[in-house]
Amino acid sequence: MDTLFHAIEQKFQLAGYASNRWYVLAITTLTASPHPDQAHQLYQYLINKPENASPESRKAIVRRLREALVKSTSIIGVCKPIDSILAIAKVEREEDRDYTSTRETWQNNDANHQRAMDWYAKLYARNAHDTLGLFDAHKDFAWISTEITYGLYLSDRAVLDDLDTQLVVLPGIMIQNLPLETHWHIRGTRRLGESKERVKVIWECVQLVAEFHGIKLDRVPGVEEVEYDV
Repeated sequence: MDTLFHAIEQKFQLAGYASNRWYVLAITTLTASPHPDQAHQLYQYLINKPENASPESRKAIVRRLREALVKSTSIIGVCKPIDSILAIAKVEREEDRDYTSTRETWQNNDANHQRAMDWYAKLYARNAHDTLGLFDAHKDFAWISTEITYGLYLSDRAVLDDLDTQLVVLPGIMIQNLPLETHWHIRGTRRLGESKERVKVIWECVQLVAEFHGIKLDRVPGVEEVEYDV
């Protein structure tokens, strides 16, 4: 699996991404795969790097991995992220453990709603109203989308920034072979200002993970197919 991690890391590096972004995609797609219990292999790949020799650097890594898993629960469900974080916990050394929490004071209030809608508007822009309108006859799903998916999970910026968050959402959706939502989030990532070429790198890396796990992605659009809608 280290060969897969190295390939993703190299693609991100060549595209000019910051060195701590690639593994957000890797943990999300690995967790959505049939083998979330192998997440410890990514953690060990990261902590074995010379630059991550200190407990503080390892705590920083696990905070990012953990937040990616928290956010991914809104994309792929609860059980697989639990498998992943427990696999990591089994191999953590005590001095590397991070006991902080990010959502213990969260409330579903007006501030939460505003954060959610601000982030939603960034991604959906002119399509925002029509997309939420798809749930007019199923309003519980609109509520879940705004207050929970975007409010509790995706608009939180305590650990992961805007692009990191899309490196959870787009790969987490695409690895499930979901065409409509993959279109939305290729488009949304482009609307954040990421170039077509850099979004193609994300797309290609998801394909690498899918191929490794024998997952067929035959329904998702390519980046070029979405470009007209950006």
